[in-house]
Amino acid sequence: MTEIDGNQGIRPRTASVSASEAERPYHHGVVSRLRNYFLTGLILVGPLYITISLTWWFINWVDDLVRPFIPVAYRPETYLPGKIPGLGLILALVALTLLGFLTANFVGRKLIAAGENILNRMPVVRPLYKSLKQIFETIFAKAGTSFRRVGLIQFPSPGTWSLVFLSNPASPDIAARLPDGEHVAAFMPCTPNPTTGFFFYVPRRDIVELDISVESAMTLIMSAGMAQPGSGDQQKKLAALAETARLAGVAGASRAASPPTVPPASSPSSLSRSKQPDGLVPLE
Repeated sequence: MTEIDGNQGIRPRTASVSASEAERPYHHGVVSRLRNYFLTGLILVGPLYITISLTWWFINWVDDLVRPFIPVAYRPETYLPGKIPGLGLILALVALTLLGFLTANFVGRKLIAAGENILNRMPVVRPLYKSLKQIFETIFAKAGTSFRRVGLIQFPSPGTWSLVFLSNPASPDIAARLPDGEHVAAFMPCTPNPTTGFFFYVPRRDIVELDISVESAMTLIMSAGMAQPGSGDQQKKLAALAETARLAGVAGASRAASPPTVPPASSPSSLSRSKQPDGLVPLE
């Protein structure tokens, strides 16, 4: 037995190792594809589930607040097997609308003024009520200008830019004590909780206003920069460029695959005519 014959038993092992190595890329490709499918489903279901859960929680919260004001004899659960979700929310909307309608006339305004006079005489309740009333009037007023613009300022150090929400200019009392120049009230929310932050007056010349909506800026802050405004349009542009490149590649491949066209053979007489100088007629 030769040395080559003695080593024949090693060949199947080498073949099996190579076969297992060949299967590894396919295995990794399947795992990566399954992971992408899972992440796609999570991105689709996650926001939908959270939105439905928060909406359901808000409806139940309003129902629990309104239920004690409804007599037991008029509650649906008294006659039905269970309660009707959203009934308290509907009653709250109707009650608030009716209250706004009543306060819009002369008698309603007089009643509101009498109630405010009583609250203004209470030392602890007075500042709290006035502050909350001013905040609600500023937020829900039709002519309010609070948080209608978004800007950038250098904070906390020069060269470091922070996102701020711009509201109204400084009042005359505050502007008289500020340096020369127009100052604007700015609120800089924190990430990822935008309900807390810093409030200050900034010179208008130091503000770089942005052409984005307040909702886009809020999303940018809450996501810590991961959700950039206008990223959807950028993705659409990239997809259009990729599709154009793909079509160009398909067209180039089809031209390369098509057989070259051979020009028709010319007769000797035509060749001789083409070689003659201008103005001379060949003799035949």
